[in-house]
Amino acid sequence: MREKQVADLLLSIKAVTLRPDNPFTWSSGIKSPIYCDNRLIMSFPEQRRRVIDYFVSYIQEHFPDVEVLAGTATAGIPHAAWIADRMDLPMIYVRSSSKGHGKQNKIEGMLETGKKVLVIEDLISTGGSSIEAAKAVEASGGKVIGVCSIFTYELPSAKEAEHSVGYPLKSLTTYSILLNMAADQGIINESDVEILQDWSKDPEGWLG
Repeated sequence: MREKQVADLLLSIKAVTLRPDNPFTWSSGIKSPIYCDNRLIMSFPEQRRRVIDYFVSYIQEHFPDVEVLAGTATAGIPHAAWIADRMDLPMIYVRSSSKGHGKQNKIEGMLETGKKVLVIEDLISTGGSSIEAAKAVEASGGKVIGVCSIFTYELPSAKEAEHSVGYPLKSLTTYSILLNMAADQGIINESDVEILQDWSKDPEGWLG
């Protein structure tokens, strides 16, 4: 139920754009018929509160021993802050690269050695950036217990990345659930669904 509610929320605020006929280009160079911009959640107070509600219940269910929340720069930071405030937990954030001045920190905030840390992402694509952030937390003495995001594209590379580390990569909703929801709402047709499903199986080779 929660997965469908989150997918419906993302579609309702147009955080997800499905464009099979005119694909986007990700920063990695991957051509994609879908673009998910969860930063839009910040601008919708009611939906923002609901997402945090979903996050908190999910974390309490799957990561009950969390001691610190780590937001990823930049899109994971606001969600981590709101969750930390709601759960009364310490928060840190992980820079994409070390600061070029001062202490040259990659981790901002106080992280005590051995604390159990949950990394908060807005979404998981290949999983690479999430694991890079988690490694930075571990290098600073934290014990990463998982990564939790709003949305996952369910790409094969992310599944492989999860298998390579000792913690889970979880999301409130998934690509397949969102596609089904979009089809039910008439946002995409059956032909679009087939294209979008084919892309998720081999995004690097799609259109190749």
